Amino acid sequence: MSSKPSVLFVCVHNAGRSQMAAGFLTHLAGTAVEVRSAGTAPAETINPAAVDAMAEIGIDIADQTPKVLIPDTVETSTVVITMGCGDTCPVFPGVTYRDWKLDDPAGRDLDAVRSIRDEIGQRIRNLLTELGID
Repeated sequence: MSSKPSVLFVCVHNAGRSQMAAGFLTHLAGTAVEVRSAGTAPAETINPAAVDAMAEIGIDIADQTPKVLIPDTVETSTVVITMGCGDTCPVFPGVTYRDWKLDDPAGRDLDAVRSIRDEIGQRIRNLLTELGID
């Protein structure tokens, strides 16, 4: 495993919450953290409201695509952050797990997605502090 931490964000569709979290972490940590995201039942495309909400703060996730969760990605991650995928995420010894209870942005208007985005941003800043990354 790499010497830098690897963080995996998992939600059901990998089209909203996990993509916004990955975008935030990539933006704030740069190359100090390996950032991954996946879904247990990936959508075909990223939620356009999530793309728009992130673009408003200068983070472009428009080129991302939903990816399916595979056990190897979980097993080789330092921290796995789940967001509403319940018991469908495989558990491996030595991997740290956190469950972030966040509203699903699917079907919500841009104002609602902004609120979810802002909560994710704060949680990412806290995670960076926990990981010891400035």
